[in-house]
Amino acid sequence: MAKAPPPLTIEELAAILPPVGGLIGLDLGTKTIGLATSDPGRRIATPLIVIKRKKFTADAAELMKQVAAYQPVALVLGMPINMDGSEGPRAQATRAFVRSLAPITDLPVALWDERLSTAAVTRTLLEADASRKRRGEVVDKMAAAYILQGALDRLAGMRLA
Repeated sequence: MAKAPPPLTIEELAAILPPVGGLIGLDLGTKTIGLATSDPGRRIATPLIVIKRKKFTADAAELMKQVAAYQPVALVLGMPINMDGSEGPRAQATRAFVRSLAPITDLPVALWDERLSTAAVTRTLLEADASRKRRGEVVDKMAAAYILQGALDRLAGMRLA
């Protein structure tokens, strides 16, 4: 069995992306996976859905259903790096998820620092006076959009440089 390719940095992803094509962003949690998608010009991230996690095969099947529907050219996963820059158990779980994805998709996968993404989204929802129930329903897919938008902004900055 071939070894899974390592996940890419955003800079490595930029070097291989076609000029046009959307991305799907993922916010991996222990209970849910938030998904977001971008427009083909890669300017705006939009929250998509939340997958309730079961086991990897079921999670991956739902993800691949979204991939088939939206036809992205790459995936961007939020990487839960600790505030001190180290990688803890959640980061290792993210890397394991990427390794498990390799046999079922040829799409390139990049990691993007997701520090404070859920906190930022939760703060925004609180400021918008969203109820606790509503926050619980949307925070994961909005966090995925926040992560993806950060990556899109970085890619746009690299195009301008």
